[in-house]
Parts: sequence; structure tokens; C-alpha cells
Amino acid sequence: MKKLAFDEFTKKIYIKAPLEKLYEYWATSEGISSWFLRKAEYSSTDGSKREPLEKIQKGDKYIWDWHNWDILAMGEVLEANGKDILVFTFEGSVVSITLENHKRGVLVTLRQYNIPTDDESKLKVHYGCSNGWTFWLANLKAYVEHGVLLNETDLDLTNHPLAGFEFVNI
Repeated sequence: MKKLAFDEFTKKIYIKAPLEKLYEYWATSEGISSWFLRKAEYSSTDGSKREPLEKIQKGDKYIWDWHNWDILAMGEVLEANGKDILVFTFEGSVVSITLENHKRGVLVTLRQYNIPTDDESKLKVHYGCSNGWTFWLANLKAYVEHGVLLNETDLDLTNHPLAGFEFVNI
């Protein structure tokens, strides 16, 4: 058994949907904004903005605008094979998404790694992102399988200093 550590974590969930559709939910600005973000912008290596349904590619840069967060997340796509693998920088670390067809549906595996192990990163990145991705993967499943979004989009929680640690649906 692999030991648990603060420099990485893995989250998995089965989702009943075509693998190709799940890839689009992760790999297009329209897809990822439907269940995860207020808005996502991707730009290619030449600086041109990708269209909402255009799949991201290796080397693309992103800007993510969150519901209920005043900060923008920025990073780079490290790998995008157009089918079942995405890798991108996130919060000073790396996130990989792999999709695998199984009898019960598609197994979505999210691994966040190369997390710094200073105390602040342990709290904000390991603890915060691990909890966050657990919710967001469940939100993706609810949205894809049942058409329901679980995240809070109507209430403004940006002035609640611990909202990201206390609310389970932010």
C-alpha cells in the first residue's frame, strides 16, 4: 500500500457518461465552466484565445474565475491528449486527470502532486484542494448524471473569510 503524504493525493469517482463527453467537461472552457467555474479562458501558445468548445492543448495558458472567490487561478496545460488525459499546473503543484472506461462507467482519477510541504501548503493546498476536489468530483457526477449542480452560485460568500474551509459547496 502506498503511504499517504502531504506532497500528493488522489481522488477517484465513477461517472456514467461517455468518456468523450467527460473529456469535454474538463478540456473546454464551456465544459469546465458548466460544473466547476464561473468562467474559464484558455489561450494557445501564440496567445490567441480558444473558442468555448475548442479543446485545450499542451502549452495553453488558463485563467479561471471562481464562484465565491475574488482571486483568479492561472496556470498552464502540461498535457492534453484530446481523449483521456489532462495535466495542468494548479496552486503551485500539478493536477492530472485520467479517464478510463469500465463496466460501471468512466473512472475519473484526479491526482494532485508536487505539492510543497511547508505548513501553509499543507493547509491550503493539500487539505484545501483535497477537500475541494472531493466536492467538485461529486458535483461533476451530479451534473453529468442528473443535471443538478451542487455548488453555490446564487449567494455571495466572498466576504466570509473561512468560506472555502467551512462551506462544503463553495
